[in-house]
Amino acid sequence: MSRIHVCSLTRIGATVAQTGASHLVTLINAGTPVERPVAIPEDRHLFLAFNDILEPMEGMTPPAQEHVTALLDFVEAWKPEKPIVIHCFAGISRSTAAAFITVCALRPERDEAEIAQLIRAGSPSATPNLRLVRFADEVLGRRGRMVSAIEAIGRGRDAFEGHPFSLDLDVAR
Repeated sequence: MSRIHVCSLTRIGATVAQTGASHLVTLINAGTPVERPVAIPEDRHLFLAFNDILEPMEGMTPPAQEHVTALLDFVEAWKPEKPIVIHCFAGISRSTAAAFITVCALRPERDEAEIAQLIRAGSPSATPNLRLVRFADEVLGRRGRMVSAIEAIGRGRDAFEGHPFSLDLDVAR
């Protein structure tokens, strides 16, 4: 069963090594140094540079539709025989939103609320970036269901760093 692993910047090396991941998604502020694990070829690493904000702010790069489009193009090219690791700085907001978006995009038949609940169960601190989710909801034609699902789980517990967790791409049988 294919898995999506979510972690913080400090845990990407260990997470890639432990999971045998073939692909890596980085969602982080521009200029933040990120060392790509040697097990991940450069063409299997998506680096999206933007700030973890919900509204545009002077001097910052907000999440945009172009970031969602790049994420969707990348994950649609991923062959899920091996896991994918998605990380941001803390493993709480941008990465959890990207994991949610990935499952919604690759498994359109899955229920958004069920996926959001699995994120909450996997990470009590998860607070998916709602701006990213809004763009994805629109692009994927989910008619507000993605946004509603994330709003329903609410803000996660305060934490400096999220606890790594994983999501199954497919429903466990």
